[in-house]
Amino acid sequence: MKYCSYVNTKQGSKSVHRYSNGNTLPLVQLPFGMAAFAPQTNEDTRWYYHPDSRSLEGIRLTHQPSPWIADYGAFVFMPQNRLLGAEGGRRWSGYRPEEAILTPYYLKTRFLRSRADFELAPSERGAVCKITFDEDIENYLSVLPVKGNYSFRFDEKSNTLYASTDMHMSGEAVKFKTYLVIRFPENSVDSKKSLINVGSKFLGGTKCRGKKSGIYLLLTNKSTEIKLATSYISFKQAELNLERELASKSFNQVKADAENLWESCLSRVKIETKDRKIFKTFYSCMYRVFLYPHKCYEYDKKGNPVHYCPHDGSTRNGVRYTDNGFWDTYRTVYPFFALVAKDELREMLRAFIMEYTESGWLPRWLSIGECGCMPSTLVDAVICDGAVKGFIDNDLLEIALEGMIKHSVKNSGHNNFGRNGAESYCKLGYVPYEEEKETVNLTLDAAYGDWCIAEIAKILGKTDVEAEYRKRALNYKNLFDPETGFMRAKDRKGSFRPDFSPIGWGRDYTEGSAWQNSFAVPHDIEGLAELYGGKEKLIEKIDALFAEPPHYIIHGYGCEIHEITEMAAVDFGQCGMNNQPSFHIPYIYSALGDVEKTAYWVKQICEKLFSYEDDGFPGDEDNGTTAIWYIFGILGLYPFCPGKTEYVKGIKQVDKAFIGDKEIDINKFEGNKIEYSDLI
Repeated sequence: MKYCSYVNTKQGSKSVHRYSNGNTLPLVQLPFGMAAFAPQTNEDTRWYYHPDSRSLEGIRLTHQPSPWIADYGAFVFMPQNRLLGAEGGRRWSGYRPEEAILTPYYLKTRFLRSRADFELAPSERGAVCKITFDEDIENYLSVLPVKGNYSFRFDEKSNTLYASTDMHMSGEAVKFKTYLVIRFPENSVDSKKSLINVGSKFLGGTKCRGKKSGIYLLLTNKSTEIKLATSYISFKQAELNLERELASKSFNQVKADAENLWESCLSRVKIETKDRKIFKTFYSCMYRVFLYPHKCYEYDKKGNPVHYCPHDGSTRNGVRYTDNGFWDTYRTVYPFFALVAKDELREMLRAFIMEYTESGWLPRWLSIGECGCMPSTLVDAVICDGAVKGFIDNDLLEIALEGMIKHSVKNSGHNNFGRNGAESYCKLGYVPYEEEKETVNLTLDAAYGDWCIAEIAKILGKTDVEAEYRKRALNYKNLFDPETGFMRAKDRKGSFRPDFSPIGWGRDYTEGSAWQNSFAVPHDIEGLAELYGGKEKLIEKIDALFAEPPHYIIHGYGCEIHEITEMAAVDFGQCGMNNQPSFHIPYIYSALGDVEKTAYWVKQICEKLFSYEDDGFPGDEDNGTTAIWYIFGILGLYPFCPGKTEYVKGIKQVDKAFIGDKEIDINKFEGNKIEYSDLI
């Protein structure tokens, strides 16, 4: 079976700024590869691809994890002839998206304006490309900028283009550059007739630099095969990457290697079902599983891993991963990796923990450097989940615990690092609303993070630390309002904010209202139930959540954010399955013992809100997070509390399912939970 043939890489890409059906890209790359490629259909630097567009501005080398975070280190490749264009609005070509081939391992598009085909197969840090023109005229391969400073230099002796850019649009990136080398066949470029573009002016030459500079290399043949590689360290390292990954391989070999690797990854979970929609949606989601985080390390001459450090611009030893936000991904991604990507997970966890030794803080949202995009430090849950499942040795765990304790007690003084409001939380047991925004979420996430610290302290035998943080893990109770049955923000004196509405979005809540954010106590759902008067009372509250109309008031954003629009567009009450705060809500029933209600709602959500189509997600996909929610839903289990070695039960929606060679049949397990050890 060829699993790649069931993947729609465009799943979720039919999105716009105000309404997300995934906000994804049809990326052609290796699993977790450092270099990715996608068609660019318009000039928007963030929403640069739409599946319905019939214009094409080139093929982009991209690292974009999300349009909200944006891209870095980007170049655009385009075959051109006759009237050349520089900026997207002048260079774009018509193309037929229905004829384009976009698989995980291979891309082929036709540029109608230049009557040329562009093919690409990826390696880990580069690609091999084939450009074929219909006509033997003055045909160019254009290498073009996106944003930032660019430099280009073609070396005739080695038939190599050297290009660099400092483009990055989010977070820290000290002395950052992406170095690109493109190796051409001998005598395939006429350097005397090649062109450069500086400030929208075309000039003869093969060397230029500037914010809008680009190079147009005149090709001497109708068909040309090129090999390219990237580095964040140097041109020499980029050349070394090219030699290792591509130099001895043909286009078809690179393509076959990429296909084989993708088939290996996609087949790590096998399902059997006669439902075509489920099958195609499942494996389109499985493709999304293995895109992020991106590798951000290379191998030196001796074969040792090295990486660019965005905190000071140095080159450091060891592995590194980037393009991942833990506020989103902790919920599903890393508990799934613990089942299907064990070797990769072990390496990722080491990389994330070593961020602490390089920056002084554990990471929150990495996109080359630290972006600090979302609040709090949910890397705590990622580390804890990896630790209790045996993926982190004690020496590394000691470093992790040091970093976790640091951000639990100390303000970083920088919005990108640490827990927001940590010192006030230590003093008051909650974060007061005069001090920070979204303080309900900050408090609940801090309490969960404290529980994660207690679990790690237990593994390491630090009984005093464990006892202290077990007590702190109950701080969520400080914001519970028994009168309304919601978590509410308090001021420094301990009084609730007066103008409360359970449907008020923002202000005290992250991307939601009290309905979506009051139940974020995965580590102590039984304790939360006690606040409501018992399990049955909490179940009644969740019943009310699904029954409540999806009404909303804009409290804290000043405008309607897309997550509001998406929640209101579907009829699942106040359960906003377009966004992460609601992901665990259907599973609260099962966590409290009512598996049937969980099964009902999960099946409804999977059937009505997900598909393999271009609009196949109910909201932002977010680096595998939403795709894996669907996968767990189909398999019939869910990591309700990352950091615990258990998954709660749902409903298996296929005839058979296998993780590796092991059949997973949740009906064989009694009760409402399944142990991790029973799944591996």
